[in-house]
Amino acid sequence: MALLSAPVRRRRSRVRVLLVCCCLLLALAAPSAAAAAAGHDYGDALAKSILFFEGQRSGRLPAAGQRAAWRGDSAVSDGGAAGVRPGGRVLRRRRQRQVRLPDGVHRHESWRGASSSSATPCRPRSAPRRPTPSAGATDYLLKTISNPGVIFIQVGDPTKDHGCWERPEDMDTARTVYNISAARPGSDVAGETAAALAAASMVFRDDDPAYAARLLAGARSAFEFADEHKGAYSDDPELRAGGCPFYCDFDGYQDELLWGAAWLRRASKEGTYLDYIQNNGKTLGAEDSTNEFGWDNKHAGINVLVSKEFIDGEVLSLQSYKEFADGFICTLIPESSSPHITYTPGGMIYKPGGSNMQHVTSISFLLLTYAKYLSNSSRTVNCGNVSVGPATLQQLARKQADYILGDNPMKMSYMVGYGDRYPQRIHHRGSSLPSIKSHPQRIACNDGTPYYNSSSPNPNPLIGAVVGGPGEDDVYEDDRADFRKSEPTTYINAPLVGVLAYLVGNPDPGQGHVRH
Repeated sequence: MALLSAPVRRRRSRVRVLLVCCCLLLALAAPSAAAAAAGHDYGDALAKSILFFEGQRSGRLPAAGQRAAWRGDSAVSDGGAAGVRPGGRVLRRRRQRQVRLPDGVHRHESWRGASSSSATPCRPRSAPRRPTPSAGATDYLLKTISNPGVIFIQVGDPTKDHGCWERPEDMDTARTVYNISAARPGSDVAGETAAALAAASMVFRDDDPAYAARLLAGARSAFEFADEHKGAYSDDPELRAGGCPFYCDFDGYQDELLWGAAWLRRASKEGTYLDYIQNNGKTLGAEDSTNEFGWDNKHAGINVLVSKEFIDGEVLSLQSYKEFADGFICTLIPESSSPHITYTPGGMIYKPGGSNMQHVTSISFLLLTYAKYLSNSSRTVNCGNVSVGPATLQQLARKQADYILGDNPMKMSYMVGYGDRYPQRIHHRGSSLPSIKSHPQRIACNDGTPYYNSSSPNPNPLIGAVVGGPGEDDVYEDDRADFRKSEPTTYINAPLVGVLAYLVGNPDPGQGHVRH
């Protein structure tokens, strides 16, 4: 049975279908006439973006309701050697290892979308079709912190895993279990876990207050662990061998401590966490001008989240967070005189390094979140020579979503299964190999290489998967071997769920105006 499950290389962190809760409601709703008039069927895209996570499931799959029918049980013994009770989970990328830092981010972003989307709020335990995946994700996180003195963070040997092209159902590489403790701290992973559980507690609060209280208690426990035993997990030689070079903590653990405190403040309203932010913010890098938001760097997200209490007029001492949030927003405004982020000729947000859609979806999510905060207070963002309002931010985010769905120079959708033209050869083991259902014979580690090298389309479409996307020239070759462009990840899809949920509820955000 499984602790942290295994399947899918970097997907390592089981993402569970937490986002299912994010907008389950919308995913099941028929597309509105307004949405159709907007040019894209956001409801259909949302449903597919959620379906993606069913293809990422690990452990024992449900006997009924598993719509990614080409998948089978996998990693059912993960965690046994560590004495952790089995449980289900989700896979981080297309390979077999699971890692908790990016996993926590993905889950947390999904829950954040659920708790802040202006679309109809979902009901995680009472929703008609998928009542369990989100709860399964939170159950999994609770299990990772259930043993006193340790937090389990990963299962799988990265080097051996990357050397095989095999289905998760056939996985036979080492299932090494990694954990953090007082002797080898991991404030980054523990802080991210605290943030994810705190955000999730807000989603479950109305439908299951007892469970929400348990999640919040788990968040407090994880945060205390992170704060008491400070350090980055990848500073420890053994943990570094397990996490690097794939998911090293490149930017330090300080931002995750603030991130955890910020979400605990948001979920609990307790002054203890506000004091922590105010007393430790500068030391933990709150004034760093890092204009980034993703699985490893939370600075822009922290500034947007914490600024809400200032924007709402509740805690005026947090003004600096709005100033930093405004600074981040200004880097996204092409008309701004300040240095700004790169856009491709076709209009896509672009950052070097590969898997670019992670930046597109996470930044779009922050744009919509900040636009909502500004709308509620009638505030704007002053970018020196220009001033922008929430409608401008909404339009920027919508343009990025439309780019993903087909409004781009390649005239193709970067979401598998959406539209008439989309990636056929994604860098994903389970999708590219014969299904266990049609080919029950084992495909060993190296036996999958011919399928990897094949130019044929993947036999098992991973519906809803969003690939890393084109480069700075807007060109996408649909090459399985080019993982920087063709690999889907959970941390690409997770924030996109929130973006699409917003667009389903607000199909025409309106035309924004930049005032000079």
